[in-house]
Amino acid sequence: MKLSKLSLSLLGTLALVSPAAAHVVLDQPMANAGTYYKAVFRVPHGCEGSPTTSISVRIPEGVISVKPQPKQGWSVKTETAPYAKSYENHGKQISEGVVRVTWEGGPLPDDMFDEFALVMKLPDDKETMMLFFPVEQTCAKGSTAWDEFPAPGADPHSLARPAPSLMLHQGDAHTHHH
Repeated sequence: MKLSKLSLSLLGTLALVSPAAAHVVLDQPMANAGTYYKAVFRVPHGCEGSPTTSISVRIPEGVISVKPQPKQGWSVKTETAPYAKSYENHGKQISEGVVRVTWEGGPLPDDMFDEFALVMKLPDDKETMMLFFPVEQTCAKGSTAWDEFPAPGADPHSLARPAPSLMLHQGDAHTHHH
């Protein structure tokens, strides 16, 4: 999901959400539009005392060239599908790619944390200022969907299960990191 300039007032509030919060968050919640970005999803606990056995991240439209980092003790799989539109990457048009990444294994005990990483190319769309990455956390007993998006102007702290969010800065989109 993308957020446009219409919701600019909300962005400052979202940037203040503590990375030490009790929900799944991105380690670095800001990045430059149009660049390659290493997304590190921090999982701070299991599900009400139960260890985490799976983390599944949905990739928003406009994010391309997604590559997950392997994790010892976990298997990783990607799901590909057509994009809503075509994107240019290294001079080629691409119309499909990774739309979900899932790590299964572990388990990650409830009293420990871990991080799950992806490399991706961010959209270079001047109207896109915020991206949301819904996460499904499955545990030995139960699961939690970190998939709520704040309404424009709403207090993001009022969400019970906020999706990890990434604020995009418009700047030098020609910075090239892999």
